[in-house]
Amino acid sequence: MPKKISINLVTLGCAKNSVDSEFLLGSLDSNLFHCKHVTDVMPCDFLLINTCGFINDAKAESVNTILHGVELKKEGKIGTLIIFGCFTERYREDLKKEIPEVDYFFGVNEHQAIKNVLYSDLHYFEKLNETRFLSTPKHYAFLKISEGCNRKCSFCAIPFIRGPYISKTIKSLVHEAELLAKQGVKELILIAQDLTFYGIDIYKKASLSILINKLSEIEGIKWIRLHYLYPRYFTSELIKTISDNPKVCKYIDMPIQHISDNMLKIMRRGNNKEQTINLLNKIRESIPGVALRTTILVGHPGETKKDFEELKNFISGFTFDRLGVFPYSHEEGTDSYKNFKDSFSAKVKEERVAEIMNIQQEISYRLNQDKIGTTQEIIIDRKENDIFIGRTRFDSPEIDNEVLIYKKNLKIGGFYFLPITDAQEFDLVSD
Repeated sequence: MPKKISINLVTLGCAKNSVDSEFLLGSLDSNLFHCKHVTDVMPCDFLLINTCGFINDAKAESVNTILHGVELKKEGKIGTLIIFGCFTERYREDLKKEIPEVDYFFGVNEHQAIKNVLYSDLHYFEKLNETRFLSTPKHYAFLKISEGCNRKCSFCAIPFIRGPYISKTIKSLVHEAELLAKQGVKELILIAQDLTFYGIDIYKKASLSILINKLSEIEGIKWIRLHYLYPRYFTSELIKTISDNPKVCKYIDMPIQHISDNMLKIMRRGNNKEQTINLLNKIRESIPGVALRTTILVGHPGETKKDFEELKNFISGFTFDRLGVFPYSHEEGTDSYKNFKDSFSAKVKEERVAEIMNIQQEISYRLNQDKIGTTQEIIIDRKENDIFIGRTRFDSPEIDNEVLIYKKNLKIGGFYFLPITDAQEFDLVSD
């Protein structure tokens, strides 16, 4: 039997990129190719790098990973180097000039062209199938419900990288989720640039609630988690669906970015402070025990000391369960890039990030201490040495709190009701 062609794929950036990579590898003939998701470049016949071009740090990581691949290619350890994704979508011609050692450059929607390259030496072209080569543990998977974004946030490059918002049909998503469930997936994590806009383009109305209820009917799916719910189309119907459907984790990831009216206007978020606070309060009142996660952007041009103090005071008072904060990145092509000078130094931005995270660390510690003595339903993600690592319903993988469990004979991917015996800033403990 001839040796299989080795394909290693490095995925950078967000979970949406991971889903793209999973579909690409899953569509390849396993009789011909030996495919692996890898975290860094490794010797192989074909090295594929799914790049991210969202912010400066992500672009730097993409460049460094590509250059590492070029080094191995020069050493003869890699046969063909292919890069694709958001970074090449934005800078393809520049990259061709700067890194000519790369064999092929593709954008975000050119998977068939990539496959044509992979199969070209075999004179064989495999039809696209529906299989995903999961990069996550087999008990959870991301379900990307749309492509692109219609929002015009001043700081964001995604709309002109990924294009306009295009919803996938409910029928196709249910079918995809059914296939995932047959592979052993128990937790579906719905992702998009904006979940709340789902369906407006193809069904002429916000349809996320309908989709959630259809997905919850699938046998084997136990948890459904929602990521990136923007405030503007967060309807009362959706709040009721999250509250009433037992499979939906009472976990809402709503990136508010800022709270001062001045900054919300500059950022072109489409809502003001009063609307944001009213919606957050309504969610807490309507969904008992809900965990609220948000994302904050600091150091955007125009952010005054007064704006920043207003943001800090709001975060201290509202007490989000989970919070991430990022420094502003001056991205070519965005309205912020065109209309503002990048007025804050990297040092000032990082200081503001640290101030916000210090506040959130104290909040997280206090909220975690309150969980001592309670019993939580926990999914087991992995085992490290003699400690099992799991998550509650209120935590998403890789970005939120984990539970350190000192028990024996637990099953990876299993669900257990366990007592919380101790707590740290960002971890819970079960002895």
